[in-house]
This record gives sequence, structure tokens and C-alpha cells, in this order.
Amino acid sequence: MSKIQDTPVATDALNPSNIVTEESISLEAPYSQEESEAAEGEVRSSLPSDYDPETSENVTILRRGDRTFYVVGTAHISQQSVDEVKAVIDAVKPDTVCVELCDTRYKALSDEQVWQKLDIFSVIKQGKMLYLLAHLALSSMQKRMGEKLGIKPGAEMIAAIEKAKEHDATLVMADRDVQITLKRTWGNLTFMDKMKVMSGLLGSMFQAEDISEEDIEKIKQKDQLANAMQAFAEALPSVKEPLIDERDSFLISSVEDAPGDVVVAVVGAGHVNGMTQKFGTSIDREQLNVIPPKSRWGAWAKWLVPLLVLSAFYVGYSQNSGRDMWEMATMWILPNAVMCALLTLLAGGKLLSAATGFVASPITSLNPTIGAGMAVGLTEAWLRKPTVEDAERIPEDVKDIKGVYRNPFTRVLLVAVMSNIGSALGAWAALAWLWMQNFFA
Repeated sequence: MSKIQDTPVATDALNPSNIVTEESISLEAPYSQEESEAAEGEVRSSLPSDYDPETSENVTILRRGDRTFYVVGTAHISQQSVDEVKAVIDAVKPDTVCVELCDTRYKALSDEQVWQKLDIFSVIKQGKMLYLLAHLALSSMQKRMGEKLGIKPGAEMIAAIEKAKEHDATLVMADRDVQITLKRTWGNLTFMDKMKVMSGLLGSMFQAEDISEEDIEKIKQKDQLANAMQAFAEALPSVKEPLIDERDSFLISSVEDAPGDVVVAVVGAGHVNGMTQKFGTSIDREQLNVIPPKSRWGAWAKWLVPLLVLSAFYVGYSQNSGRDMWEMATMWILPNAVMCALLTLLAGGKLLSAATGFVASPITSLNPTIGAGMAVGLTEAWLRKPTVEDAERIPEDVKDIKGVYRNPFTRVLLVAVMSNIGSALGAWAALAWLWMQNFFA
């Protein structure tokens, strides 16, 4: 049965910036009008004919005075979730529909030209290759799972938006901006946690998911969710806080501030319990939007490698009878150059890109303001010349690793990221070689 709670709370002023009024650019695959209409006409409802949101296990009902909030917990690749969102909105005819989207993600689902706006040269120059590649890895996993179930990821959000328009309800983007969430999450991670997250995301591109619609529906059950969240918290507690807990707070605060007496909130099932627990509490959304400043240690840490290299040269020269500087330079240059060039080639880069990495890596490793991946990525992009058509094919091509290699746009991203990794590995190997020679030669 639905969980019904009654909690009084003081209402904050409505934040109009969360109501959709402005355009923004995103990096997700959009729905075309034709696809939305086709889905509407072809898919039959998976719900029983006597469906009642008041008794649904996926609908949590919260009350405060004369106001009623229907929180619909969904799975992002579930046809039943799509049907249930439509049924709830049709049944209660809300004044406002809140969705677990921000303006950026909303445009991701609705802008058919989103990929045409993506400039590979700008992505590389801004150093966003790793972020975009990780985003594409996550997107590919969701798309593969969605294809097996015959539904696109985020279809329930599109359904909520369409139903809000149909019922002339106010539409509220209730989630925190995805860029802020990612920055707060990334800034909260240790180096090892970052490696875990990135290896998991990139590794997912090589895995085939075997999942059924029944498995998806089980995930939405409260006991299954509790176990999953507990496992997530134990594995990566520094990820769960900004990615889940903070957004639970942000979402429920946005929902409570939404206008009208009847409000429907459509959110991922994993957020429902946290939102319910925080219902009625005072939440400062402005504070949750603050991006923590980088620590002084972080600012200094990036200069650690150059400092250690210069120290190794000084010690080697002063304590080893004026050891030949060329010998020490070779120890620094070779591992840097070879590792960067090797991983560039393993990623499918052109020979000229590998040569660029070979030359650039020993230099860029001493300058933390620029990475070898920028030089290699720009060279690869110049050679492959990704087109708008290549960018438009990204949502389809990222579904498997062959597509990633086949698409010039994603190949450039992969080459740039792998060359950066090779450069970093080479720098640490060279540093170890230099100091070992100083102590044991």
C-alpha cells in the first residue's frame, strides 16, 4: 500500500528559477516528436485496469495541511514506470508536476539538435574529455539495458512532462543542476575513489547486461533498494552523500516549495526513502548549490611531480660526481614518451598523434597546467575531422565498444583520455627510475 505521512512544516518562498523558462545545452540523447508519438500509440499499459495510486507500492503520499504530495518512485528504464506516471497524473490531476531533472538534463531529453552543438575541439581545450567519456559510458549502459526492455532511458520523465502539459499543470525541474552535482561528487572523492568510479564506468562499455523487466521492477521494491543503497554507501560513501543524500534533500525541498495543493513528484525509486525522511525539514538549497573551493593541498599537489623531478636531477648531479645530465634526461624522457605513445596507439590513435604524445609527454608532465591528452587529442581531431553526422550518431555508437572505435568523435575522446593516462603512468615510472638510480647506483 502507499505510504501516507502527515507532517507540518514552514514553507520557503517558491524558487522560480527551477521552473522551466530557459534553454540549456546537454549531452544526452533526445527524444524526437515522432518517437514520443510512436511510443504513445504502440505501447499498451502494463497496469491493471483498476489501478489506484492510493494503493500502489510505488507511490508514497505525503500530506501537509491541505496539500498532498504524490511521490512516484520509478526505474528509468521501465515501461511500468512510464505507465504508472501517466496513470497517477491522470488520476489526481495535479496543480504541479515535479520531475527529477534540472534544466540541463531537461534539454538533454528534448533538444533534437543537442549533439550538433558539441564541438570536439572545445571539449579537448577545456579538459572535459574524461568527463564526457564517462558520461557516454554511463549512457551506453543505460541504452543497452533500455533496448533489451524496449524502452528509452528517462521515458517516464518525458511522460510526466507530456502529461503536465496535457493537464495544464505547472512543470518544475526539481533536481539540482547536474554540473554542480558532478563537481561536488568529484571534489569529494579521493584519488583511489576516482579510479574506482572511472574504471567501473569505462569497464561497463565492455560488458553485456542480462536483465529482464522483472529484475527492474524488483529493484524498485523497498527492501531491495535498502540493500542496494547500503552496499553503495559501504563501497563508496564519498559518492553517496553528494550524489544521493544531498539530492534527496534538494528534491524534497523543491517539491515542497512547488505551487498548488496537489503535487506529483516523479523521481528515481532510490530517492523516495531519503526524500520521505527529510519531508518537513528546513533545507538550504543555496548551500547545496555551493561548489566547495579546491583545497590548498590540491593546488600544491599538482606541482609535486615537477618538484620531485627537479629534486632528483639536483641530487643525481650533486651527489654522484656530476652525473651526466643527458643520462638523467633520458631516464625522464623515455618512460614518459613511450608510455604516452603506446597507450595512444592502443586507443586506436593515428601515428602522428602517437608521435605528438611521444614529444609532448615529457614536457607536459612538468607543467600541470596542460596535459599530453590536449596535444594528442587536438592532433587526432585535426586528422579525423569529426563531422556533425558523427556527433549525431554518438547515442547509437556508444552502445558497444566497436561503435566507440568506429565513430571518429568518440575515438578522438578515447585517444585523448588514454594518452593522458599513459603520460601519467610514464611520469611516475620515470620518477621512480630517477630516484632508484640516485640511491642504488
